[in-house]
Formats: sequence, C-alpha cells, structure tokens
Amino acid sequence: MNSTEKELDALIEEALSKEEARYFEEMGEQSLPQMLLGLFKGKNSWFNIMIMIVHLLVFAASIYTFIEMLNSEQMTQKLEWMFYTLIGFIAMAMLKIWSWNQLDKNALLREIKRLEYQVALLSKKK
Repeated sequence: MNSTEKELDALIEEALSKEEARYFEEMGEQSLPQMLLGLFKGKNSWFNIMIMIVHLLVFAASIYTFIEMLNSEQMTQKLEWMFYTLIGFIAMAMLKIWSWNQLDKNALLREIKRLEYQVALLSKKK
C-alpha cells in the first residue's frame, strides 16, 4: 500500500464511527496465509477442498512415475514414464493456476465489498 492509499484510508477511518472503522479495517488487505485459508470458506469451499485433494493425488502419482522413470532400464520405458511425469506436472500447474485465480477473485470481491461499504456510508451521511 502506498502513502496515498494510507492517507485515504486514514481519512475514511476518521469519518467513521468506531464500529464502522473496525468493520472497514477487517475488510482490508489480507496476508497470503489468510488468503489461502479464505479458499476453504464460503459456498465453494467443498470444491476447493476437492481440488486440493486431487492436487495431492496428482503429486503422489507424479512422484511415483518419476521414480519409475529413474528405475527403468530401457529407453522406451524411460520415455513413457517421463511422459506420465510431465503430464502430472502440467496437471499440477493447471490446478495451481486455478487456485491462484480463486485467490485473486476473492481479493477483488473483498475490494468491491469495501467500495460498496464506502458508498453506503456516504449515502447514509447525506
């Protein structure tokens, strides 16, 4: 957060009552661990849990295929196991991208809620 944003937040908090300022502060930026825990809250939490379980299963399968690739003696077998390992890593990357997009979506929704709250407070005070 740059200094202009901090000054704006300070001005907003001065104009709010203590209860309103506390609620406004709760809606502020989150740290990465808070954002990750936020994936497992809300109406889509079951889907995020399922994605995490699938991610762990794909990771375990990728490790297994990698070990099999290392233990293979023929080049064709090595290439086959390497292909399966590559597919596993690509699947993990896609699942990670999906999760990061969910983190970004949640952050945007939080900012939109913050703006809605500010507009509601301004309209109430007029």
